[in-house]
Amino acid sequence: MQRLAFLLRPQWLALIVVVIAFAYLCFTVLAPWQLGKNTQTSRENAQIEHSLTADPVPVTSLLPQQDSSAPDEQWRRVTATGRYLADAQVLARLRVIDGDPAFEVLVPFAVDGGPTVLVDRGYVKPEKGSEVPPIPPPPSQTVTITARLRDSEPAPEGKEPFREDGVQQVYAINTAQIAAVTGVPLAGSYLQLIEGQPGGLGVVPLPHLDAGPFLSYGIQWIAFGIIAPIGLGYFVYAEIRQRRRDKAQAQSAIVSTEDKLADRYGKRR
Repeated sequence: MQRLAFLLRPQWLALIVVVIAFAYLCFTVLAPWQLGKNTQTSRENAQIEHSLTADPVPVTSLLPQQDSSAPDEQWRRVTATGRYLADAQVLARLRVIDGDPAFEVLVPFAVDGGPTVLVDRGYVKPEKGSEVPPIPPPPSQTVTITARLRDSEPAPEGKEPFREDGVQQVYAINTAQIAAVTGVPLAGSYLQLIEGQPGGLGVVPLPHLDAGPFLSYGIQWIAFGIIAPIGLGYFVYAEIRQRRRDKAQAQSAIVSTEDKLADRYGKRR
């Protein structure tokens, strides 16, 4: 054990702590984060592909009650008959459509015989930098719409809804937050209008069916988590070998010195 005593020195202890912490983060945080994003992206791609060929279904079959949500049916096309609640309109700011900044226009929609759902009418582009442009109101009469079912987005921390120029704005399409802001109870999922619908604006395009680099990134973090301890082991082994070499050289030097002394004294005698 004496030959490993050098590992108790501060610099070696610091290196060991850093390597263990890095490997721990790789296996428990970084790799699961990327692999989780890959799973989510793959799930969404499969749902989008299915929605392209599946016939629309009534929204009440997927969202039968006011507090309903349907995460397993995201992107599925649905139909709904009811009316827009235009007085509760909200804008989602800081959106990007085809590389350009945009506002997405959100309005509660009271479904006949069903819940009130949030409808994403589509997007409008800001004027003069970040000003909200004039927005045509939705139809006031009962209409039938076709839309895609979407999962509610997480509400970002530290970015609260606010009202500016007479327009209520939010940073995410979070149905619970928008329900609290507008005072209108909303279902957990929301609807995103497809092209040619009553009350529709600029159509929000579907995401590209691309799995992205998340799987390879996840595998890389796992590899880094394996390589780091191996690298530490190599440095420990190299240090032990160097210490053995130095010890052997020191012993050789001692023997050589003794031999020289013996020869010198022997000659004198």
